[in-house]
Amino acid sequence: MTRDIFLIGAPLDCGKRARGCLMGPDALRVAGLMRAAASLGHRVTDMGNLSAAAADVPSPANPMVHGLAETVGWTRVLAETARDVAPRGLPIFLGGDHAVSLGSLAGMAAHARALDRPLFVLWLDAHADFHTPLTTESGNLHGTPVAYAAGLPGFEAFPPIERPVPLGHLCFVGLRSVDPPERAALEETEATLVDMRRIDEEGIAAPLRAFLERVAAADGLLHVSLDVDFLDPAIAPAVGTTVPGGATFREAHLVLELLHDSGLVASLDLVELNPFLDDRGRTASLMVDLTASLLGRRIFDRPTRPFAAGSLA
Repeated sequence: MTRDIFLIGAPLDCGKRARGCLMGPDALRVAGLMRAAASLGHRVTDMGNLSAAAADVPSPANPMVHGLAETVGWTRVLAETARDVAPRGLPIFLGGDHAVSLGSLAGMAAHARALDRPLFVLWLDAHADFHTPLTTESGNLHGTPVAYAAGLPGFEAFPPIERPVPLGHLCFVGLRSVDPPERAALEETEATLVDMRRIDEEGIAAPLRAFLERVAAADGLLHVSLDVDFLDPAIAPAVGTTVPGGATFREAHLVLELLHDSGLVASLDLVELNPFLDDRGRTASLMVDLTASLLGRRIFDRPTRPFAAGSLA
Protein backbone atom coordinates (compact mmCIF):
# COMPACT_ATOMS: atom_id res chain seq x y z
CA MET A 1 0.00 0.00 0.00
CA THR A 2 1.53 3.27 -1.16
CA ARG A 3 1.08 6.16 1.24
CA ASP A 4 1.81 9.86 1.44
CA ILE A 5 4.29 10.19 4.31
CA PHE A 6 5.22 13.43 6.04
CA LEU A 7 8.40 13.61 8.11
CA ILE A 8 8.03 16.21 10.86
CA GLY A 9 11.17 17.12 12.78
CA ALA A 10 10.68 18.05 16.43
CA PRO A 11 14.10 18.80 17.96
CA LEU A 12 12.56 19.00 21.40
CA ASP A 13 14.88 18.61 24.37
CA CYS A 14 12.92 20.25 27.20
CA GLY A 15 10.94 17.27 28.51
CA LYS A 16 13.90 16.21 30.64
CA ARG A 17 17.14 17.68 31.94
CA ALA A 18 19.66 15.50 30.08
CA ARG A 19 20.47 17.01 26.69
CA GLY A 20 21.04 15.46 23.28
CA CYS A 21 17.65 14.48 21.83
CA LEU A 22 17.43 17.70 19.85
CA MET A 23 19.87 16.05 17.43
CA GLY A 24 17.53 13.08 16.92
CA PRO A 25 15.58 14.26 13.85
CA ASP A 26 18.69 15.00 11.82
CA ALA A 27 20.30 11.72 12.90
CA LEU A 28 17.28 9.82 11.56
CA ARG A 29 17.55 11.71 8.29
CA VAL A 30 21.28 10.98 8.00
CA ALA A 31 20.55 7.30 8.70
CA GLY A 32 18.36 7.22 5.59
CA LEU A 33 14.76 7.43 6.77
CA MET A 34 13.49 9.28 3.71
CA ARG A 35 15.38 6.99 1.36
CA ALA A 36 14.07 3.86 3.09
CA ALA A 37 10.46 5.02 2.86
CA ALA A 38 10.78 6.09 -0.76
CA SER A 39 12.39 2.79 -1.71
CA LEU A 40 9.20 1.04 -0.60
CA GLY A 41 7.17 3.08 -3.08
CA HIS A 42 5.84 5.73 -0.71
CA ARG A 43 5.62 9.41 -1.54
CA VAL A 44 7.68 11.19 1.12
CA THR A 45 7.70 14.85 2.07
CA ASP A 46 10.23 16.11 4.59
CA MET A 47 8.67 19.13 6.32
CA GLY A 48 11.92 20.03 8.04
CA ASN A 49 12.27 20.85 11.72
CA LEU A 50 9.59 22.77 13.59
CA SER A 51 10.21 25.39 16.25
CA ALA A 52 8.31 25.80 19.50
CA ALA A 53 5.60 28.43 19.68
CA ALA A 54 5.86 31.13 22.32
CA ALA A 55 3.96 30.24 25.48
CA ASP A 56 3.23 32.36 28.52
CA VAL A 57 2.17 30.02 31.33
CA PRO A 58 1.88 30.39 35.11
CA SER A 59 4.52 28.88 37.35
CA PRO A 60 3.85 25.18 37.84
CA ALA A 61 2.12 24.10 41.02
CA ASN A 62 4.75 21.37 41.35
CA PRO A 63 8.11 23.14 41.78
CA MET A 64 9.96 20.11 40.39
CA VAL A 65 8.44 20.55 36.91
CA HIS A 66 11.10 21.44 34.35
CA GLY A 67 10.67 23.36 31.08
CA LEU A 68 6.91 23.91 31.29
CA ALA A 69 6.60 26.96 29.03
CA GLU A 70 8.82 25.51 26.28
CA THR A 71 7.04 22.17 26.44
CA VAL A 72 3.63 23.85 26.15
CA GLY A 73 4.94 25.81 23.15
CA TRP A 74 6.07 22.60 21.47
CA THR A 75 2.77 20.92 22.25
CA ARG A 76 0.82 23.70 20.57
CA VAL A 77 2.82 23.69 17.34
CA LEU A 78 2.96 19.90 17.10
CA ALA A 79 -0.79 19.57 17.73
CA GLU A 80 -1.52 22.10 14.99
CA THR A 81 0.83 20.34 12.59
CA ALA A 82 -0.72 16.94 13.31
CA ARG A 83 -4.22 18.28 12.70
CA ASP A 84 -3.08 19.76 9.39
CA VAL A 85 -1.08 16.79 8.11
CA ALA A 86 -3.09 13.75 9.27
CA PRO A 87 -5.93 14.23 6.75
CA ARG A 88 -3.34 14.16 3.95
CA GLY A 89 -1.27 11.12 4.89
CA LEU A 90 0.86 9.47 7.54
CA PRO A 91 2.68 11.92 9.83
CA ILE A 92 5.93 10.61 11.32
CA PHE A 93 7.14 12.77 14.19
CA LEU A 94 10.91 12.71 14.54
CA GLY A 95 11.95 13.43 18.12
CA GLY A 96 13.18 14.78 20.28
CA ASP A 97 12.37 13.44 23.74
CA HIS A 98 9.05 11.79 24.50
CA ALA A 99 7.38 15.13 25.30
CA VAL A 100 6.94 15.21 21.49
CA SER A 101 3.95 12.94 22.07
CA LEU A 102 2.11 15.58 24.08
CA GLY A 103 1.65 17.42 20.78
CA SER A 104 1.27 14.50 18.41
CA LEU A 105 -1.39 12.91 20.62
CA ALA A 106 -3.30 16.18 21.04
CA GLY A 107 -3.34 16.68 17.28
CA MET A 108 -4.31 13.12 16.48
CA ALA A 109 -7.10 13.24 19.08
CA ALA A 110 -8.48 16.31 17.29
CA HIS A 111 -8.16 14.54 13.93
CA ALA A 112 -9.98 11.46 15.24
CA ARG A 113 -12.76 13.63 16.63
CA ALA A 114 -13.16 15.38 13.27
CA LEU A 115 -13.61 11.98 11.63
CA ASP A 116 -15.84 10.79 14.49
CA ARG A 117 -13.61 7.75 14.93
CA PRO A 118 -12.01 6.49 18.15
CA LEU A 119 -8.29 6.97 18.75
CA PHE A 120 -6.21 4.11 20.10
CA VAL A 121 -2.60 4.39 21.29
CA LEU A 122 0.17 1.79 21.18
CA TRP A 123 2.98 2.79 23.56
CA LEU A 124 6.23 0.92 22.78
CA ASP A 125 8.32 1.93 25.76
CA ALA A 126 10.05 0.68 28.88
CA HIS A 127 8.08 3.32 30.80
CA ALA A 128 4.36 4.02 31.10
CA ASP A 129 4.72 7.84 31.00
CA PHE A 130 1.52 8.07 33.05
CA HIS A 131 2.58 10.82 35.45
CA THR A 132 1.01 14.28 35.47
CA PRO A 133 2.67 17.63 36.19
CA LEU A 134 1.19 17.31 39.68
CA THR A 135 2.46 13.81 40.43
CA THR A 136 5.88 13.70 38.77
CA GLU A 137 8.72 13.57 41.27
CA SER A 138 11.45 14.07 38.67
CA GLY A 139 9.67 17.03 37.07
CA ASN A 140 10.47 15.64 33.61
CA LEU A 141 7.47 16.18 31.35
CA HIS A 142 8.53 13.45 28.92
CA GLY A 143 6.99 11.13 31.50
CA THR A 144 3.48 12.62 31.14
CA PRO A 145 2.10 12.25 27.57
CA VAL A 146 -0.18 9.26 28.16
CA ALA A 147 -1.80 10.87 31.20
CA TYR A 148 -2.35 14.03 29.15
CA ALA A 149 -3.95 12.15 26.28
CA ALA A 150 -6.20 10.32 28.73
CA GLY A 151 -7.50 13.59 30.14
CA LEU A 152 -6.07 13.33 33.65
CA PRO A 153 -6.03 16.53 35.74
CA GLY A 154 -2.96 18.72 36.11
CA PHE A 155 -2.50 19.81 32.48
CA GLU A 156 -4.31 23.14 32.67
CA ALA A 157 -1.34 24.96 31.08
CA PHE A 158 -1.56 22.73 27.98
CA PRO A 159 -4.03 22.88 25.06
CA PRO A 160 -7.15 20.92 26.06
CA ILE A 161 -7.50 17.44 24.63
CA GLU A 162 -10.60 17.67 22.46
CA ARG A 163 -11.56 14.05 23.04
CA PRO A 164 -9.51 12.24 25.71
CA VAL A 165 -8.38 8.74 24.82
CA PRO A 166 -10.32 6.17 26.87
CA LEU A 167 -8.01 4.19 29.12
CA GLY A 168 -9.22 0.98 27.52
CA HIS A 169 -7.84 2.25 24.21
CA LEU A 170 -4.26 2.27 25.52
CA CYS A 171 -1.82 -0.57 24.99
CA PHE A 172 1.63 -0.52 26.59
CA VAL A 173 4.17 -3.02 25.24
CA GLY A 174 7.67 -3.52 26.64
CA LEU A 175 7.09 -2.19 30.16
CA ARG A 176 9.86 -2.84 32.66
CA SER A 177 10.38 0.40 34.60
CA VAL A 178 7.09 1.69 35.97
CA ASP A 179 6.88 3.81 39.11
CA PRO A 180 4.64 2.35 41.85
CA PRO A 181 2.03 5.17 41.62
CA GLU A 182 1.80 4.70 37.86
CA ARG A 183 1.41 0.94 38.23
CA ALA A 184 -1.28 1.32 40.89
CA ALA A 185 -3.20 3.78 38.72
CA LEU A 186 -2.93 1.72 35.54
CA GLU A 187 -3.81 -1.61 37.12
CA GLU A 188 -7.20 -0.15 38.06
CA THR A 189 -7.98 0.65 34.42
CA GLU A 190 -8.81 -1.33 31.29
CA ALA A 191 -5.49 -0.43 29.65
CA THR A 192 -3.57 -3.32 28.09
CA LEU A 193 -0.29 -3.77 30.00
CA VAL A 194 2.28 -6.01 28.34
CA ASP A 195 5.46 -6.09 30.41
CA MET A 196 8.56 -8.06 29.54
CA ARG A 197 7.59 -10.97 31.78
CA ARG A 198 4.35 -11.38 29.85
CA ILE A 199 6.32 -11.22 26.60
CA ASP A 200 8.70 -13.89 27.91
CA GLU A 201 5.77 -16.13 28.84
CA GLU A 202 3.38 -15.53 25.94
CA GLY A 203 5.48 -14.01 23.19
CA ILE A 204 5.03 -10.51 21.82
CA ALA A 205 2.66 -11.28 18.94
CA ALA A 206 -0.40 -12.65 20.77
CA PRO A 207 -1.22 -9.64 22.98
CA LEU A 208 -0.47 -7.21 20.15
CA ARG A 209 -2.74 -9.08 17.73
CA ALA A 210 -5.53 -9.06 20.31
CA PHE A 211 -5.21 -5.29 20.71
CA LEU A 212 -5.12 -4.70 16.95
CA GLU A 213 -8.27 -6.78 16.53
CA ARG A 214 -10.01 -4.44 18.98
CA VAL A 215 -8.83 -1.38 17.07
CA ALA A 216 -10.09 -2.84 13.79
CA ALA A 217 -13.45 -3.85 15.29
CA ALA A 218 -13.97 -0.27 16.50
CA ASP A 219 -12.88 1.26 13.15
CA GLY A 220 -10.26 3.08 15.15
CA LEU A 221 -7.27 5.22 14.26
CA LEU A 222 -4.01 3.98 15.77
CA HIS A 223 -1.22 6.23 16.99
CA VAL A 224 2.07 4.40 17.58
CA SER A 225 4.78 5.88 19.79
CA LEU A 226 8.16 4.14 19.55
CA ASP A 227 10.68 5.06 22.23
CA VAL A 228 14.29 3.93 21.75
CA ASP A 229 14.21 2.41 25.24
CA PHE A 230 11.57 -0.08 24.09
CA LEU A 231 14.61 -1.83 22.66
CA ASP A 232 17.29 -3.61 24.63
CA PRO A 233 20.23 -1.24 25.19
CA ALA A 234 22.57 -3.89 23.81
CA ILE A 235 21.19 -3.13 20.34
CA ALA A 236 20.06 0.47 20.91
CA PRO A 237 22.41 2.33 23.26
CA ALA A 238 21.53 5.87 22.18
CA VAL A 239 19.01 6.75 24.86
CA GLY A 240 19.37 8.48 28.20
CA THR A 241 16.93 6.16 29.98
CA THR A 242 18.37 2.72 29.27
CA VAL A 243 16.65 -0.21 31.01
CA PRO A 244 18.12 -3.71 30.55
CA GLY A 245 15.96 -6.49 29.20
CA GLY A 246 14.16 -4.72 26.38
CA ALA A 247 12.81 -6.00 23.09
CA THR A 248 15.22 -7.91 20.89
CA PHE A 249 15.94 -7.10 17.25
CA ARG A 250 13.60 -9.87 16.09
CA GLU A 251 10.80 -9.01 18.54
CA ALA A 252 10.87 -5.37 17.54
CA HIS A 253 10.73 -6.13 13.84
CA LEU A 254 7.86 -8.55 14.38
CA VAL A 255 5.88 -5.81 16.16
CA LEU A 256 6.43 -3.33 13.33
CA GLU A 257 5.63 -5.89 10.64
CA LEU A 258 2.38 -6.82 12.40
CA LEU A 259 1.49 -3.15 12.53
CA HIS A 260 2.05 -2.87 8.79
CA ASP A 261 -0.08 -5.94 8.17
CA SER A 262 -2.92 -4.43 10.20
CA GLY A 263 -3.20 -1.34 8.01
CA LEU A 264 -4.36 0.60 11.07
CA VAL A 265 -1.47 2.97 11.79
CA ALA A 266 -2.47 6.62 11.35
CA SER A 267 0.59 8.30 12.91
CA LEU A 268 3.98 7.45 14.35
CA ASP A 269 6.41 8.94 16.87
CA LEU A 270 10.13 8.08 16.81
CA VAL A 271 11.47 9.48 20.08
CA GLU A 272 14.27 9.63 22.64
CA LEU A 273 17.11 9.08 20.16
CA ASN A 274 20.19 10.79 21.61
CA PRO A 275 22.92 10.62 18.94
CA PHE A 276 25.48 11.85 21.47
CA LEU A 277 25.17 8.44 23.15
CA ASP A 278 25.14 6.36 19.97
CA ASP A 279 27.77 3.96 18.68
CA ARG A 280 28.58 5.15 15.15
CA GLY A 281 24.90 5.60 14.30
CA ARG A 282 23.77 2.05 15.07
CA THR A 283 20.66 3.10 17.03
CA ALA A 284 19.57 5.64 14.42
CA SER A 285 20.00 3.02 11.72
CA LEU A 286 17.98 0.49 13.70
CA MET A 287 15.13 2.98 14.18
CA VAL A 288 15.12 3.58 10.42
CA ASP A 289 15.09 -0.16 9.77
CA LEU A 290 12.17 -0.64 12.15
CA THR A 291 10.26 2.16 10.46
CA ALA A 292 10.85 0.43 7.14
CA SER A 293 9.21 -2.69 8.60
CA LEU A 294 6.19 -0.60 9.56
CA LEU A 295 6.08 0.77 6.02
CA GLY A 296 6.14 -2.62 4.35
CA ARG A 297 9.64 -4.04 4.21
CA ARG A 298 9.35 -7.81 4.62
CA ILE A 299 11.90 -10.19 6.07
CA PHE A 300 12.56 -11.58 2.56
CA ASP A 301 13.38 -8.08 1.34
CA ARG A 302 16.27 -7.42 3.69
CA PRO A 303 19.58 -6.92 1.90
CA THR A 304 22.66 -8.87 2.86
CA ARG A 305 25.64 -6.66 3.66
CA PRO A 306 29.08 -7.17 5.11
CA PHE A 307 28.86 -6.32 8.80
CA ALA A 308 29.85 -2.78 9.72
CA ALA A 309 29.27 -1.30 13.15
CA GLY A 310 26.44 1.17 13.04
CA SER A 311 25.04 -0.09 9.71
CA LEU A 312 21.74 -1.85 10.31
CA ALA A 313 19.40 -0.08 7.89
